[in-house]
Amino acid sequence: MFKVIKYQGRARRGQFSCAHGGTVQTPVFMNVGTQGAIKGGVSAHDLKEIGCQIELSNTYHLHLRPGDNVVRQMGGLHKFMDWDGPILTDSGGFQVFSLASLRKIKEEGVTFASHIDGHRIFMGPEESMQIQSNLGSDVAMAFDECVENPATHEYAKASCERTARWLERCVAEHERLNALPDTVNPKQMLFGINQGATFPDLRVWHMDEIAKLNCDGYAIGGLAVGEPAQVMYDIIDAVEPHMPAEKPRYLMGVGTPSNIIEGVSRGVDFFDCVMPSRNGRHGKLFTWEGTVNILNQKYEMDPSPVSESCGCPCCRSFSKAYLRHLFKADEVLALRFSVLHNLWFYNELMQKIRDALDEGTFDEFRAKYSGKLEQRV
Repeated sequence: MFKVIKYQGRARRGQFSCAHGGTVQTPVFMNVGTQGAIKGGVSAHDLKEIGCQIELSNTYHLHLRPGDNVVRQMGGLHKFMDWDGPILTDSGGFQVFSLASLRKIKEEGVTFASHIDGHRIFMGPEESMQIQSNLGSDVAMAFDECVENPATHEYAKASCERTARWLERCVAEHERLNALPDTVNPKQMLFGINQGATFPDLRVWHMDEIAKLNCDGYAIGGLAVGEPAQVMYDIIDAVEPHMPAEKPRYLMGVGTPSNIIEGVSRGVDFFDCVMPSRNGRHGKLFTWEGTVNILNQKYEMDPSPVSESCGCPCCRSFSKAYLRHLFKADEVLALRFSVLHNLWFYNELMQKIRDALDEGTFDEFRAKYSGKLEQRV
């Protein structure tokens, strides 16, 4: 399933395989298609062209629309969106705690109001596993509580203890579902999620506890939610030595290009974030020279592409002036071009990181780009 083929310091060059698609090369960025599509008019077919290896979809949103039973009857999420590569589905926990209103947390799970129409929904470990089994993803994420930041030590402790108990129930239900004769994907994997807010002692305790359950991989959750970047890096530094070395490591919801480079340097293998698509839809574009705000007046007559070195569908054919015009004219095409550009950049970033690890030059790559990619052009 997963093997590390090379180290440079703590940075890992690996390979991952699952039920769908070929061998995934890691470190990898998972392109976020929340509801089975990338926001900005990007389809699964586009993902192939821009170098995506793994697509990520959202359990909470697909449960609400169109309904996971609908997706199951359509043959699973792969057939529904016509994507033959790996899919990871998150558990819905983050959305329950960030989008839903009137939440009530009990040991059994969480009762909450839908953000769409307010109807009451219950989701616990078993329900999350059942929804993800219906979707047929390659990797299911365990149901967890993502606590608000900042949180008290007392609350964070009780929360991560409950999340550890929930993981035991996730493991049991996941095994039961995979053994059913009519399950959509009997080879679906399960990743556990480390929690503990920004308290290193809780993070380490929780990681040690969930590692005992021998999940297929482990994620660090509950970060990139407003804390300073250095705090996030400190938490990764604390947790990483306690994560099973032979299992893939996933830093959830992260992040900027610099965050990703720094995460790789600390031993992380998987990343995801809505930033490239969300920023793209607002005219914020990533390049190897830094970030570009295409709405700036200075690009009104600029005949050059967003980046001379970029091979994305936008940069191959269109100018900054044209892209800026599309935004100013409120043309949907502006969103599509910008999202394609940013996702191309993120996938190319991961390829360059992998190349640097293969060549033993990752330290030099980190020194050159970790700060530079944060700058504005």
